[in-house]
Amino acid sequence: MDKHIISTSPHIRSKLTSRRIMLDVLIALLPCCIAAIVFFGWYSLAIMALSVASCVISEIAYKIIEKKAWEDWSAVMNHIFSRFDFSSVVTGIILSLILPTRVNINGELALLPWYMPLLGGMFAILLCKMLFGGTGRNLVNPACAGRVFLFISYMSIMTACVGNCVISPLVELSVAEGEILSGATPLTALLEGNKTLSPLDLFLGTGVDGAMGETCKLAILIGYLYLCVRRTIKWYYPLMAIGASATLCLFMEGFDFSITLSSVLSGGLLFGSVFMATDYVTNPKSTLGNVIFFVSFGLLNAGLRKATGIEVTSFCLLIMNCITPLIDLVVPRRPFGFVRPAKGAKA
Repeated sequence: MDKHIISTSPHIRSKLTSRRIMLDVLIALLPCCIAAIVFFGWYSLAIMALSVASCVISEIAYKIIEKKAWEDWSAVMNHIFSRFDFSSVVTGIILSLILPTRVNINGELALLPWYMPLLGGMFAILLCKMLFGGTGRNLVNPACAGRVFLFISYMSIMTACVGNCVISPLVELSVAEGEILSGATPLTALLEGNKTLSPLDLFLGTGVDGAMGETCKLAILIGYLYLCVRRTIKWYYPLMAIGASATLCLFMEGFDFSITLSSVLSGGLLFGSVFMATDYVTNPKSTLGNVIFFVSFGLLNAGLRKATGIEVTSFCLLIMNCITPLIDLVVPRRPFGFVRPAKGAKA
C-alpha cells in the first residue's frame, strides 16, 4: 500500500515573497516621491520621513509588547528584524503621499502640522493592521484608513491644501497663479463647474494643488508601468477602475469629453487605483471578484464625487474593502487543482 505524506500549506512555493513585493512597490513610488519634492518643496520629504518613522516604530513597538521582548530581548528583536517585510514602510510612504504639504486656513498659508503624519501612521498600523493580526490579515488598507482618520479629525486642514509649484507650467494657465494657490483644488473647482487648469497641466502636475503624491500623473504612470513589468499587479485592474469612473462621469456630464478627461486627471483616482486598490490583502480572491471590485470602485468614485463635490477616493476604497468578504462569498475562488468536467461525461 502506498504511503502518502500530506504536508501543510503552502503546497506551491515561488521566489515571490512579501518583502520583494513591498520593495517593488517602494521603487514604483519613487517617481511620486521625487515629484512631490520638486513641486511642493523639501518639507514633503519631512512628511514622508515622519510618516514612515511613525508606521515602522508603531509596528516594532507592538511586536515588542506582544512577544514580551523583555524576557529574551536579543532573540525577540532578531526575530522581528529578520521577518521585517517593509510593509509598514510602504504604508508610511503611501499615507504621506495622500496628504497635503501646505494648507490655506483663513487666507494664511501654513505647513501641514508635523503631528498629523505621526498620528495617521499610528492609527494605520496599530488599529488597522496589527490589531487584526499584522501583514496579510488587515481588513482595510491601512494607509487609506489613516488618511480618512486624519480627514475626519482635521477636516479644515485636509480640505485646504495648497500647491507650491516651483516649475513654470508648460501651458499658459486660464487663471492667475495667485487665484489657484488660494482657491479650491482643481477637482473641487471642476465639480463646481469651473475648470482651472488644462489637461496637460493636470497630467504633469504643474500648478496643481492637492495631495503631494497625486498631482503628477506622469509619475504615477511610471510607477504603474514598473509594477506591470515586474508583474506585481495585473495591468488591467487599475484600467478597469479608471475606465468605469470615466464612463459614468461621461454620462453624468452630458458626454462632455473635456470635463471627463479633467475629472480623471484630477484628485486621487489614478493614484488610488494603482497603489491602493491593488493591495493583495484587501482584494477579492478570484479574478471575477476583482473585476467586480475595481469596476464598482470606479463607479462609486465617480458617483460620490458628483454627489458630494469633494475628493472621495479613500472613502470609496474603504467601502469596497469592507465589501470584499461579501464578494468572496458570492464569487468563491475555484479550488486548487479543480478541472471542470466535460459536458456529457458519465458520472
